[in-house]
Amino acid sequence: QLQLVESGGGLVEPGGSLKLSCVASGLSLGTYNIGWFRKAPGKEREGVACISRPDGKTYYTDSAEGRFTMSRDGPANTMYLEMNNLKPEDTGIYFCAISLTFTYCSYRPEDYRFWGQGTEVTVAS
Repeated sequence: QLQLVESGGGLVEPGGSLKLSCVASGLSLGTYNIGWFRKAPGKEREGVACISRPDGKTYYTDSAEGRFTMSRDGPANTMYLEMNNLKPEDTGIYFCAISLTFTYCSYRPEDYRFWGQGTEVTVAS
């Protein structure tokens, strides 16, 4: 049974750091495009970062570039999102996701087939 389980969210002050984890079961993360998304209060779900299966590269949106690092641990079948210098606008529920497409990874939620339940991140003083 395929399952994605996120953890690592919490309350952090501006400028702080968090590392999110997403453990996958039922399939191998290395076989698919994988991504992190977030949904801020009152906003649509948006992409943050993704790892592209065809080239193995990691891509970041402008808001994440330079502050967030996405990685994958093959043997542990786990993906991570390390977030530094967090800002209040980073507040939201963060989701990991798997895409069944075979092109390069995207930030479009509709391209992703399987989702975790989300972990909440709050950045506030």
